[in-house]
Amino acid sequence: MTEAINIVGALNKALHDEMEKDNLVIVLGEDVGKDGGVFRVTEGLFEKWPDRVIDTPLAETGIAGVSIGLAAGGMKPVAEIQFDGFMHSALDQMISHAGRIRNRSRGRFTCPMVLRAPYGGGIKALEHHSDSPEAYYVHTPGLKVVVPATPNDAYWLLRASIQDPDPVVFLEPKRVYRAIKEEISDRPIKLGEAQIIQSGDDVTVISWGAMVRTCTRAIEKTKDISVELINLRTLKPLDIDAITNSVKKTGRCVIVQEAPRTCGFASELIALINEKAFLNLEAPPMRVTGYDTVIPLAKMEAEYFPDENRVARMIEKAARF
Repeated sequence: MTEAINIVGALNKALHDEMEKDNLVIVLGEDVGKDGGVFRVTEGLFEKWPDRVIDTPLAETGIAGVSIGLAAGGMKPVAEIQFDGFMHSALDQMISHAGRIRNRSRGRFTCPMVLRAPYGGGIKALEHHSDSPEAYYVHTPGLKVVVPATPNDAYWLLRASIQDPDPVVFLEPKRVYRAIKEEISDRPIKLGEAQIIQSGDDVTVISWGAMVRTCTRAIEKTKDISVELINLRTLKPLDIDAITNSVKKTGRCVIVQEAPRTCGFASELIALINEKAFLNLEAPPMRVTGYDTVIPLAKMEAEYFPDENRVARMIEKAARF
């Protein structure tokens, strides 16, 4: 693999490669067929596998429910929800059934499905199109949660998710769908394997999805501080060792999430750090987050997100503490 591609291209290639490899893999969702999906992630798949790429009605509960039934019956469905805010009606199916099938059947049945959705803001979309619902799914037993930050992440993590025997919620940061291009490496990425983007000694910065790019830009503004940047990649399973080893080394930590502050995943990470690395801390773990409001429409959208200036100030605050 030598051609540099963006996240959309990487996801499309991952779907293509898995469908080529395994005829149990099917794709379903609204407009995923001839139209190739609202962001064109499934473009070209219908032409090659018209019997395995299925346009569904506008019914997210049905998309999730049908996928669960297909998965329990031995297929490997990859279901697309057009936008994050439309996933909420599928919560009942994912919480009550997808996450419980293995336990309910005492291991007789599993649910090897992937529920994909573009998530997060930054594209000036309408209401219900810019949410960050990852904490809902991380909180749900039985579900795995993946959030790629780069094309390489997207390619290998989607393939790993399709191959996984349990249900995976795969959240794609649409703000950076086409913002980054890179070559896809030859080394697969496992679920639960974080990436140390850069090593440092003063402050650990932890993030996922589109916020990883924001953190990279913030670090450029703090040249006198040695920052270790962790891209989590998967929120569940979580690479606990990568987090705790880094925080034990630096003694300081800043967590950056786009989602609202209260009960966000950053809160869980802070609790984990306090449990695993409290005696190594030189400063309280800090977080930069969205606000406890509905994400604004286009005019005020940029005011909502953590930007590189907010993140840089928090890194400096942690380093000075």
